[in-house]
Amino acid sequence: MFTLIIVGLVSGIITAISPCVLPVLPAILTSSIQDGAANKRRPYVVVGGLVVSFAVFTLIGGILISLLGLPDDVLRWAGIITLAVVGLGLAIPAVGHILEKPFVNTKIPTLNREGNGFVMGLALGLVFVPCAGPILASITVLAATNGISWGLIALTVSFSVGIAIPLLLFGVAGQSIGSRIKAVRERLQAIRIASGVVLMLTALVIATNLAEPLQRSVPGFLASIQESIENNDNVQGELDDLSGREAAAPTSGDELTFDECEKGDATVLQNCGPARDLPGIQEWLNTPGNEALSLDELEGEVVLLDFWTYSCINCQRTFPYLNGWNERYGDDGLTIIGVHSPEFNFEKVVSNVEDATERYGIEYPVAIDNDFTTWREWDQRFWPAHYLIDQTGTVVQVHYGEGKYEATEKLIQQLLDAPPQEAVQADTGGSTASRTPELYVGSARLSAAENSDIIPGQEHTYTANPTPIRDEFSFGGDWTIEPEYAVAGEGATLDLNFYAADAHLVLAGDGTVTVTLAGDPSYSEVIDVGGVSDLVDLYEGPPIEDTLHLEFSEGVEAYAFTFG
Repeated sequence: MFTLIIVGLVSGIITAISPCVLPVLPAILTSSIQDGAANKRRPYVVVGGLVVSFAVFTLIGGILISLLGLPDDVLRWAGIITLAVVGLGLAIPAVGHILEKPFVNTKIPTLNREGNGFVMGLALGLVFVPCAGPILASITVLAATNGISWGLIALTVSFSVGIAIPLLLFGVAGQSIGSRIKAVRERLQAIRIASGVVLMLTALVIATNLAEPLQRSVPGFLASIQESIENNDNVQGELDDLSGREAAAPTSGDELTFDECEKGDATVLQNCGPARDLPGIQEWLNTPGNEALSLDELEGEVVLLDFWTYSCINCQRTFPYLNGWNERYGDDGLTIIGVHSPEFNFEKVVSNVEDATERYGIEYPVAIDNDFTTWREWDQRFWPAHYLIDQTGTVVQVHYGEGKYEATEKLIQQLLDAPPQEAVQADTGGSTASRTPELYVGSARLSAAENSDIIPGQEHTYTANPTPIRDEFSFGGDWTIEPEYAVAGEGATLDLNFYAADAHLVLAGDGTVTVTLAGDPSYSEVIDVGGVSDLVDLYEGPPIEDTLHLEFSEGVEAYAFTFG
């Protein structure tokens, strides 16, 4: 359990510096400086209110709503309205005095100084929608299906504390900077008014989903770091113990479990076992007469089952590809089914899901899985995740998270016996269309290495290929390839053929990495690596297709390539 608590803490920290924090960050920064240096406790009060309400209502919000018979999105709207009211009271002092009067003789937090800071934090916690990784998925699903346990409480608290650390640093830094600027110190009343305006704008942005395009446009490389941490076999084992989930055993010698298929070669058809049912679906969207579908009825067609939830930024980045495949292959025998399993209570409201499908141009069938019945039937742990099913009802590819788009489309073409063609060109918002997908260097998810003699777990000398094919890389020199990373030995090199505007690599250990480009002899960078794992930039510029040549000093650890 200790490992899970540490991972929950780290996951929370990454979440708090991800694109998902953008809607609430301006409110935290402006609220921290509205009293200048006179109230040094204010950032702690605001962030404290946020994490308390987020943790409490993530755990028991669904239970309270169900017991009281309230609408599923009542907490979200309560947070939005509270932000707007607090903002109005700050922006218009006369209104603020009126709002304070009912609370003057009570111990309820008022709309002034620390009081409104805590109330503001509580409201921000109700509208804060973190990016979904396996940790948050486990918290959400277990709270909704298994009830509250001490292990779940410990995991939620550690995740919430992790969220608090960066937000608190932002708030304290904002206050420190603001208190040193004379113009800010002399105009605190104007700062409070501005803070009120920011709060009202925050409420408007969250209510209308205006921030989603900006969130999607921010590169998602933090998600890869979070995924590499949370997808660790030890962490997944502890999450399974917490949920009571048992890894599915294969029914035959040739059949793989879903997890084994996901870690296998995504470019070839695999035997991942028979497709499971779609039980407990409350409602269907985008089907004739909203009638239910079943996988038995679809036998003879290729089916792509996609688990998603509409506020998940990672899910939103997959929609252009899913929509493109539906348009391109829908008449040739491909049926895409989006299983909507909600991360938050407000996502259980069917009208909200309908609005999201219209907003994202989703025309394929959507199954509403509010009770996570289908989620559990498929042993699900991730948003997004997809399962490709062939005409006989066998699952032939499993993929968790973003990426692997070109590999998936090639398998669809193979199953449909469709002529090969250019992969779907999709704009996910600010990232290079058809860019190289995320590539793992460790043996557990190693699928893009050209070397045919990979020997996991022991040092081995590899022969480099300086001209690998697109979206693949080649080991050269001495490497020890562990499940999550590869450790460089004497003469260690990597050659990577990529297409993107940005190329990054997660590194750890101590030493240096020298980076050159085959197509640009003048390009040369030396990267110093020291200590804990970190994402470093290998290339930034206009989109190019080129080969990166990396030379490693001994002891450097390479985890995963990501691209923008």
